[in-house]
Amino acid sequence: MARHLITSALPYINGIKHLGNMVGSMLPADVYSRYLRQRGHDVLYICATDEHGTPAELAAQEQGLPVAEFCAQAHEQQKAIYDGFSLAFDYFGRSSSPQNHEITQEIARELKANGFIEERAIRQVYSITDGRFLPDRYIIGTCPHCGYDKARGDQCENCTRVLDPTDLIEPRSAISGSSDLEVRETKHLFLLQSTLAGEVEAWVDERADNWPVLASSIARKWLTEGLHDRAITRDLDWGVPVPADTWPDLAAEGKVFYVWFDAPIEYIGATKEWADQDPENRDWRSWWWESDADVHYTQFMGKDNVPFHSVMFPATQLGTRAPWKKVDVIKAFNWLNYYGGKFSTSQRRGVFTHDALDILPADYWRYFMMANAPESDDSSFTWEHFTATVNKDLADTLGNFVNRVLSFSRKRFGEAVPEGGEPGEAEVKLGAEIARLLAEYEEQMEALQFRKAAAALRALWSAGNSYLEEKAPWLEIKTNKDGAALTLRTAMNLIHLYAVVSEPFIPTTSAAMRAAFTLPDDTARWVTADEARSLTALPAGTPFTVPPVLFAKLTDEDLEGYKERFGGQDA
Repeated sequence: MARHLITSALPYINGIKHLGNMVGSMLPADVYSRYLRQRGHDVLYICATDEHGTPAELAAQEQGLPVAEFCAQAHEQQKAIYDGFSLAFDYFGRSSSPQNHEITQEIARELKANGFIEERAIRQVYSITDGRFLPDRYIIGTCPHCGYDKARGDQCENCTRVLDPTDLIEPRSAISGSSDLEVRETKHLFLLQSTLAGEVEAWVDERADNWPVLASSIARKWLTEGLHDRAITRDLDWGVPVPADTWPDLAAEGKVFYVWFDAPIEYIGATKEWADQDPENRDWRSWWWESDADVHYTQFMGKDNVPFHSVMFPATQLGTRAPWKKVDVIKAFNWLNYYGGKFSTSQRRGVFTHDALDILPADYWRYFMMANAPESDDSSFTWEHFTATVNKDLADTLGNFVNRVLSFSRKRFGEAVPEGGEPGEAEVKLGAEIARLLAEYEEQMEALQFRKAAAALRALWSAGNSYLEEKAPWLEIKTNKDGAALTLRTAMNLIHLYAVVSEPFIPTTSAAMRAAFTLPDDTARWVTADEARSLTALPAGTPFTVPPVLFAKLTDEDLEGYKERFGGQDA
């Protein structure tokens, strides 16, 4: 089986993330990782908190904490939430780790040795009130492209255009709010992307046809507009220091690398963090060195992160002339909006992940987000849609099926899978349909089409309900007890199948369904087409219990309560 390296865009350290952040990176990466593991592949899913740059310094300043202490606390808070969402990282690291510092500095040295980093004098915004040069994110103003009045000096959150601080209209300091700014000369390191543009374009051409259109179109748009040399250092107290052995003057001035230079390198750094925990059995280079051609690398991210992953990070890797493993597929997502307006960490708009877990268990959210993943275009979260999806798909289609099958069988046949007769025409028809839908589910998962995969999973659940309604064991038992037992045995085998194949989307519920049956030799990781057709994994006589309600239906009162707490109106 193949080896799969999977990374999701690193969540910023400054604050708890919202559902839009979750659905655009970490959750689909987790769903895909779980699926691949079940299919027998060797998977390494790596993520980390992105701890450098202006957001960390500003957030620490607001809380009155040293930035290192703030980041350590925030990392633990975020990790606890991701554990709550059942995100099965192989390792969740920190970009402030010594490993990332070491690798970032080494990559910078290699780029300089190969002529792709240049020291340049530039004119930079200086805040007279604050008495310091302002890195790009310390400057806020109006975007010249879309008019958004809270654009940062590196990128507009509204239109995603990459900016320079001097592009902003009516700029002001993010520290003091002062507009008493002037431009002074200072020195920074530049990555010569223009020199590497041809190599990056050739690299994109080799791969982008295998990417979703959203990712490939963004990458090619950047290349068509032309790659510009980009400053990769900043005037900050917190970050990966410019190494004094290579740039002594800049190191003496306290320059650190730009967060978007070291953050993608943390994918490598976090892998080394993982390997350093068990160096006898883990080799981080075996995942990141091109000579190991059996590694297939998939990245997950929101569309605003695509330029840096499809152009800047590959340019960095190519410029080292070292055989770094580069991404094979970039799976990008559009925005998940909230009643027509963006989720926003800075504006606290929308449902945030800790609040979501406070309301309902993770599987409610996992399923809803993936069933409505913003793949082809932006999608919108509304409480009405969320409630309807939970009630129809999770409570009625899956949860009710499990409960009524097991409850009725226990009542009429006891707490073991009943024997019943031999499968008939209805069971053969059902098996063929389940095998067909399972193949569709697998096909969509392999293609990273999560909405379609969720639809195929939902269709698998619906097929069980259709079979149950057709056979109607509550009527059948009156005239054909063996026939009713067969129906229930077949339905219980469907529950076991659902427990196995639903695990990527709803892992906690899948475990509860599987635990309902006392089957000591149950080591099934997946279901083959033949097993789907035969539906015989659960033999007669297998003890079972009726689990608690898997998914509670949400009431009109619940809906109104959510809307009152979080807002439920158009933006």
